[in-house]
Amino acid sequence: MANKGPQYGLSRDVQMKIDKKYDAELEERLVQWIVAQCGAAVGQPEAGKTGFQTWLKDGCVLGHLINSLSGASPPIKKVQSSTMAFKQMELISQFLKAAEKYGVMVTDMFQTVDLWEGKDLAAVQRTLMSLGSVAVTKSDGCYKGDPSWFHRKAQENKREFSDEQLMEGKSVIGLQMGTNRGASQAGMSYGTPRQIINNNP
Repeated sequence: MANKGPQYGLSRDVQMKIDKKYDAELEERLVQWIVAQCGAAVGQPEAGKTGFQTWLKDGCVLGHLINSLSGASPPIKKVQSSTMAFKQMELISQFLKAAEKYGVMVTDMFQTVDLWEGKDLAAVQRTLMSLGSVAVTKSDGCYKGDPSWFHRKAQENKREFSDEQLMEGKSVIGLQMGTNRGASQAGMSYGTPRQIINNNP
């Protein structure tokens, strides 16, 4: 993690809440998937949040991951390890842009500092989970690993209706509006006042 002084007060409370969202079991599954997807060359992190962050921090593992999902046209042309902070952050940014193009929603994305400074590693996990879900849903043959590790995203099921079907639909009363089936005015006599009979003496 970055060299920063200790946090106090509200900043410390907020950071503690963010840290509680980190899931150690999910970390294990994500590591399993990344190694299966990229191969043993990416190595294995030390168990725990700090080990996970250190493993992904330089952006190389993430670069190899998104390239392996993209088949013949890798989005990140040069995945090179570097000790310079701005190079590492640039590689993480390239991964995020490529992941967005791949289909990960912007709301599921982490910020570069969330990973590089270790501010919100739960957000990093969320992005990787979303990336895995998109990869499983695409079924383009690039995904490696157990498909049950990620849920499939809902897909569009577009329906086409003919003009006749649309016209028929206009004459149907939707059940949200109630129903008039069985309604009748039988037994109502107009013009006579309502009779109130009290049978109890």
